[in-house]
Amino acid sequence: MSADYDVIIVGAGVVGATLAAALADSNLNVALVEARAPEPFEDSAPLDLRVFAISRASERILRALGVWDRIAEARVSAYRGMRVWDASGAGEIAFDAVEVGEPDLGHIVENRLLQSALLGRFADHRHITTLWPCACTGLTANPDAMSLKLDDGRELRARLVVAADGAGSRLRQWAGIEAPAHAYGQRGVVSHLTTERPHGAVARQVFLKEGVLALLPLADGRSSLIWSTGDRHADELLAMDEGDFCHAVSHAIDYAVGAVTAADRRAAFPLLRMHAECYVRPRFALIGDAAHAVHPLAGQGVNLGMLDAAALAEVLKDTAAGGRDIGSLGVLRRYERWRRGENATMVWSLDGFQKLFGATGPVRAIGGWGMSLVDRCAPVKNAFIRRALGIEGDLPALAK
Repeated sequence: MSADYDVIIVGAGVVGATLAAALADSNLNVALVEARAPEPFEDSAPLDLRVFAISRASERILRALGVWDRIAEARVSAYRGMRVWDASGAGEIAFDAVEVGEPDLGHIVENRLLQSALLGRFADHRHITTLWPCACTGLTANPDAMSLKLDDGRELRARLVVAADGAGSRLRQWAGIEAPAHAYGQRGVVSHLTTERPHGAVARQVFLKEGVLALLPLADGRSSLIWSTGDRHADELLAMDEGDFCHAVSHAIDYAVGAVTAADRRAAFPLLRMHAECYVRPRFALIGDAAHAVHPLAGQGVNLGMLDAAALAEVLKDTAAGGRDIGSLGVLRRYERWRRGENATMVWSLDGFQKLFGATGPVRAIGGWGMSLVDRCAPVKNAFIRRALGIEGDLPALAK
């Protein structure tokens, strides 16, 4: 069976677009399939409600792909410090970029801006075909190619199909890959907030009785809220009028940036932990949320996915340059060995933090005590910062 493409990537979100951009300088013929046409980014548009805390490793990937300047010229917000505390008073820790000789700890970037910059990297590229809006309706494995059916009646064939279609990946299910998931019974309530005092380029996070609240500094001077809380409380927050909502947030963060004086529209998304039992099958691979989902308390989800994309691109380009089959299981397992262990460490570490600070009494007190202890131990704290920056571990070349 002949193949129409070398690689078909399903999902044109940030992670799928990163993989396509990373393959643009190869001779591989790539198709990028997306059910909904991506929304274009306009500099004059209101800030996207969905934002990411981009790590240094992800920034390096974006620089290597030639898209960082476009992002930085539009609007990003670097944050140079981070303050984390337990509302019960059990502990506090503060991070500063100066402590590890870095200019910042990361950047807050809007989803639509990031996606648009990546898609623009290969617009009209002769080796990359974009197909949207079209949904996938079936996946069939064959010895020498994978067949993908689309809702418009077309059937595409590729030497490799990559699923970047999110935590509820249909392709993962069709490929027969189990992905045990644990629902936290929480949702992340998001909004953009105006506060009395400036954010000062500092990200803030507080562990509350009912969850975790984070404030991320935005380029327009506001702060992006992510409040991870129980389903019932999330419903209450969404139903509040603006004044009551602002008061609730102000009280929860103990007026760390003064009172919250205004709030943008609100939305919420469910929180879960998920890790696929394997990342690959012959001629099939998972990346990003299709392979793993983590609690947002450290903002690592998209960064892990971008590292997946960079690692898989490196494996595929090395394999193609050597004249070998990019869809063979042996080749794809190199990618799986590279990324699955790294991701598992983050999945379970964040799950442990969530459980620790979601506990009460002595267990939670231990977590607060440990946080304060780390704050006083510079080598340990610096190790935490470097890991959060993504500048340690077995990194793909694009992230170095």
